[in-house]
Amino acid sequence: MQIELVPDITHCVETMARKEYQNLARSYLQEGKDDAGFQEKIELLRSFLETADFRKLRRESEAYLVKGERVKFTLYREGNETKCRLTID
Repeated sequence: MQIELVPDITHCVETMARKEYQNLARSYLQEGKDDAGFQEKIELLRSFLETADFRKLRRESEAYLVKGERVKFTLYREGNETKCRLTID
């Protein structure tokens, strides 16, 4: 399971993660889905929002964003740990 977040110059990775979490949670509650994959995505985002060093992630990504480069964060699990990988396009 992976989630990709693509921040831009006006929305940092934390904002993108919060929006995605809210959208998934709202959909989950409205549609009443009992889908393990859906729940896993919500849990991955929740864990990321609780544990990530957003100051560090913003600092790393802003240098590329101001140059006009596309930044992508990929969230994934490694064992019980939530991980985040930064890639530049």
